[in-house]
Amino acid sequence: MSMRNLQGRVAWIFDEDNYDIDLIIGIKNIKLSDLEELAAVTMTQYDPKFRQSVRPGDLLVAGHNFGYGHPHYPAMKAMRYLGITGVIAESFSPGFYRGEISMGFPLVTCPGIRAAVQRWDELAVDWQALTVRNLSSSAAPLAVEPLASADRGMLEGGGLIPYLKARLAAKATAS
Repeated sequence: MSMRNLQGRVAWIFDEDNYDIDLIIGIKNIKLSDLEELAAVTMTQYDPKFRQSVRPGDLLVAGHNFGYGHPHYPAMKAMRYLGITGVIAESFSPGFYRGEISMGFPLVTCPGIRAAVQRWDELAVDWQALTVRNLSSSAAPLAVEPLASADRGMLEGGGLIPYLKARLAAKATAS
């Protein structure tokens, strides 16, 4: 099975390193569970029109150690609900990375990405070539760090549970 390549606009660039994703929805909203309520508060402190400007397939770009802090899920649930299909960052906080990959949400580690793009640039992630191309510029593609086989399996399968079920089924068939 191969992973579907990503292509979309840069909906937002998180400039600071060690970004705490709870700030995406505001710390006071981390206990919200209704997706409409979460979407209504997403990124309002940065761009009050974020919800209206994002469209399905868009991507987020971030710096080093993106997802720092407690790996709460509401912020990224809201982003997925709004149509964000992945995050490309210089690096990720380990807890955030593990949690999002296990939900089947693509996270792409790409050194140099933050300096190579502007908001609304069109990006393409090629999992086979391990590159990110900025389709809005003539810049050379940037290298992507390869995924561990289990991480790739989780993304291909749609998350940890489907990945484990497929592994167990394959093991039962082989027996």
